[in-house]
Amino acid sequence: MDRTIEGKVYINGTFETCCIGIKQGKISTIKKILKDDEHIDFGNKLILPAGVDLHVHFRDPGFTKKEDFKTGSMAAAFGGITCIFDMPNTNPPTTTPATIEEKSYIAKKMSYIDYGIFAGITDNNVKIINRLAKQCSGFKIYLGETTNSLKFNTKQLKSALQETSKTNKITLIHAEDEQCLRKHKSIEHNLKDHLNNRPSECEVTSVKTILECCNHISSKIHFCHISSYEGLEVLKRYPNNISLGVTPHHLFFDISNVNSNQAFYKVNPPIRTQLDRETLWQGIISGFIDVIESDHAPHTLEEKEIEFEKAPSGIPGVETTYPLFLAEVKHQRISFARLISSLCEKPAQLLNIPKGKIEKGMDADFIVIDFKKISTINSDNLHSKCGWTPFENFPAIFPTHVFIRGEKLIEEHEIQVSRGFGKFVGV
Repeated sequence: MDRTIEGKVYINGTFETCCIGIKQGKISTIKKILKDDEHIDFGNKLILPAGVDLHVHFRDPGFTKKEDFKTGSMAAAFGGITCIFDMPNTNPPTTTPATIEEKSYIAKKMSYIDYGIFAGITDNNVKIINRLAKQCSGFKIYLGETTNSLKFNTKQLKSALQETSKTNKITLIHAEDEQCLRKHKSIEHNLKDHLNNRPSECEVTSVKTILECCNHISSKIHFCHISSYEGLEVLKRYPNNISLGVTPHHLFFDISNVNSNQAFYKVNPPIRTQLDRETLWQGIISGFIDVIESDHAPHTLEEKEIEFEKAPSGIPGVETTYPLFLAEVKHQRISFARLISSLCEKPAQLLNIPKGKIEKGMDADFIVIDFKKISTINSDNLHSKCGWTPFENFPAIFPTHVFIRGEKLIEEHEIQVSRGFGKFVGV
């Protein structure tokens, strides 16, 4: 064994005081007593699986003033996330073998943590989906306009999903219907206007379009950032092979509890009503919603401080997601079991990677927390290049240590590996 780790370990839904043996980056054994030349005893601290964030925008290449793979992966690491999956709406967009290779090269040099890359499906690349599948971790389809989104004609949707189903890779959907968005488009001054421009009707229409295709195709479909009561109601009537994601910002904010700096909360899909927010919480607590995903989409302070209509949509969150929900566990709003399922186990299962669970044969990716020590989020202590967070002063529990493939990634607020330590996964 390379090293052994001891503490109160989360295994199959319970905490056990035991030791984890690590060999060549994998969990080799779990026993009550283990000793190796390098043995780390964390005492009564909790050892949990590290998080897997299947939805981030690290903005690299093309928009690196907002974020890049170095700063984004560092932020993820400090938040207990050891694997991310990056979205394709960069510049150039990740839609061809060459652009996937370009982004992979950047990430290989820059990322502190493991990563996957999604290929965007457009009007022009449906016929080469099988080629893209050899290089990417999965696919992303934007059914409605959003920040730097990729044009896609829904007339090709069935053909696209038939092709992705042949690859056995997951297809992520941004579910807002473009025609519906155009119908409602008007001048925006605040979050209420933004909500009126992107009503739940657009989400419902888009969801129904996808579900109709899924009746005839076995493609693995994941609905990103579901945001509305109405959208969830439609999905409850469809028990097929789909998964659902929800973001922290849709769980913590609604238009009634955001009063100032509204452009900072401008996001697509929009922050909705208290009913929507409470329904989403019930969905994640019950297990109907499968995944918590950050949809980390940073913009600079300067971009967000302009007038509301011109401000870009997007909210950062990769560093704060796990700590926010650990505090919610502390406050008994959500259980350890539901949090670890939705932020660790389920994303790893959907992407078919050996992470998200502390058991023999899995990657030795885990975090260590002092569950008694709760702090508050302060943007000055975060690591994203954007320099701000909508969760300022929220309670949080940050990890004291993070391990990736058995190596120390974070120890007492210091990163322990070099840029480029991350590996490409999910291919």
